[in-house]
Amino acid sequence: MKKSGTGLFRNQLFIPLAALLLLMIFNLIADPSFFKISLGYNSAGNPVLSGYLITILDYGSELAILAIGMTLVTAASGGQDISVGAAIAIAGSVILRVLCGTNPRPDKMQAPIIVAFLVACLVAALFGAFNGILVAVFRIQPMVATLILYTAGRSIAAWINNNQLPIVKDPSFKYFGGLIPGIPIPVPFFIAALCVLIIFLVLRFTTLGLYVQAVGINERAARLNGLNPVFIKILSFVILGLCVAVAALIKTSRLSTINYSVIAKDIEMDAILAVALGGNALSGGKFNMWASILGAYVIQALTTTLFKFNVQSDALPAYKAVVVIILVVLSAPTVRNKIYEVTKKFRTRKQEGEAV
Repeated sequence: MKKSGTGLFRNQLFIPLAALLLLMIFNLIADPSFFKISLGYNSAGNPVLSGYLITILDYGSELAILAIGMTLVTAASGGQDISVGAAIAIAGSVILRVLCGTNPRPDKMQAPIIVAFLVACLVAALFGAFNGILVAVFRIQPMVATLILYTAGRSIAAWINNNQLPIVKDPSFKYFGGLIPGIPIPVPFFIAALCVLIIFLVLRFTTLGLYVQAVGINERAARLNGLNPVFIKILSFVILGLCVAVAALIKTSRLSTINYSVIAKDIEMDAILAVALGGNALSGGKFNMWASILGAYVIQALTTTLFKFNVQSDALPAYKAVVVIILVVLSAPTVRNKIYEVTKKFRTRKQEGEAV
């Protein structure tokens, strides 16, 4: 029991759980109403749950979905994809283009939502493969390789719809980013739960996780053992592309339209921070998917807390950066090991004192 107690500090889930607990304690002391959840009704008479915790579940789900793909990319390539926000703009623009056709404000959708989503998945996967090829084949550092799409992505998104802002009038499109009539819990949470279930099954019943870690730890050794590092790296970027398409569906569904310059702005940084907060090495190698997903909800809890205390949006990144730097430093393996050693020495001295 004692050994497991000191080992708690070395558990990868310890830092995100501790960070979440600290945020909850802070909000409990500052304003207990933070935990209030109320059941109301919208204009259509459907039940709606509201409250800060619901907001965290709602918007944190988008980040959790992206954290899944970002974790695999980080583990396999030893770098991060900074084009996620721009890629969401492209995928969202594709969805609206398919649904609206040539008319930016049609009376009815020009194609089924599932078709629009699958097309967006294809486009996002292709852009993911493009980034993966630059990284795996041409050996360009991931942040530099994805800087191309980061720079040009939003312009491409605007070009897809001829710089127009299409609007989907069909109310059923809003379900994916809002509520299904009769169910008061936001749909994005269920979508995120489905994505988590899928990645759990993939990691549980395939060797994807093992191969990604092997390539990230030692690419040369992985190749000598019969793995194809190029394919695995490209595959990780393609999976991130699919996560981007899911996030784009949620984002565009919330407003039934798109703002190319604002949609998913800076979300790639939050996704990277979620991976780091989960204790995953940003240099690649071993990873803990569940720690990254939990880290995503911690980041959203921090954002919601800052908004609650009326922190101005332009100052929000500065406040968030200070807190996140502290959390990321504490989640670093070297720091966790140091805490473990200090705790172990303290326990040893305490036991020696009790023995005397």
